[in-house]
Amino acid sequence: MVGILTYLLAFLLYILFGWIVWRSISGHSFSLKKNAVESGYQHSHIQIAMLAPLSLHALTLYQSILEGAGLNLGVGNAISLIVWLTAVIYWFSGFFSRYQGLQTLLAPIAVAAAIAVVLPLLFPSLKPLENTELPAFKAHLIVAMSAYSLLTIAALHAMLMTIVEYQLHHPAAHSFLTNLPPLLAMEKLLFGIIWIGFILLTLTLLSGIVFSKEVFGQPVTFSHKTLFGFISWGIFAALLFGRQFYGWRGRIAIRWTLTGFAMLFLAYIGSKFVLEIILSR
Repeated sequence: MVGILTYLLAFLLYILFGWIVWRSISGHSFSLKKNAVESGYQHSHIQIAMLAPLSLHALTLYQSILEGAGLNLGVGNAISLIVWLTAVIYWFSGFFSRYQGLQTLLAPIAVAAAIAVVLPLLFPSLKPLENTELPAFKAHLIVAMSAYSLLTIAALHAMLMTIVEYQLHHPAAHSFLTNLPPLLAMEKLLFGIIWIGFILLTLTLLSGIVFSKEVFGQPVTFSHKTLFGFISWGIFAALLFGRQFYGWRGRIAIRWTLTGFAMLFLAYIGSKFVLEIILSR
């Protein structure tokens, strides 16, 4: 019972936090006339406030993934962990980011985390993962989850850039959009995130191939997960190549980013959902 209450409390705190952030960025409690000191003061308080739901979410992940025998990483736990890591990375970077307008993403991230935190209750793990005590498996898992989380942030960032681009062509858009950074600054930040995520994704695929026997207990096999994983890697590689040599930017960069993320989602979460939810029924 205590465990369920922890999940529900984390859910409610995420919803409350998302509502507070939305009120702030939409102008109800965040006046555009405030000076930089006042805005920075409020931004710091918002960052600190998110620590409460993040901590409770971490506790639920510990209860659902690490407690008991083995490592329970079913589709519900996997989504919850990836969304939590995404929120943590974005929350932590908020203390150092020069672009305070990017706190706009905190609202949808909080809503996504609120949904993700209760998924382990709806989709419990069917069985623990094997070979989880091996150092190679732990390293592979950490790198993989970090890659997925960073590329999730890149996808959210790309969607936010779509909103900024829409505002440029529709000046009468809602006032909270005026607090966002310039499009070029957001684009530079997007490719910085993609580069780090791409490097980690490359390490994930390489470790899965080279250490497949140690990590998964069997040689690498060709599957839908492998196929979509390499398609996603190829899309991000082509995007970075196009950016470097052909100056790809704007809508092209956004479309390639979202397509690459969609393939990555199908590679990991999609395959897990089919195997554990659809085919197990």
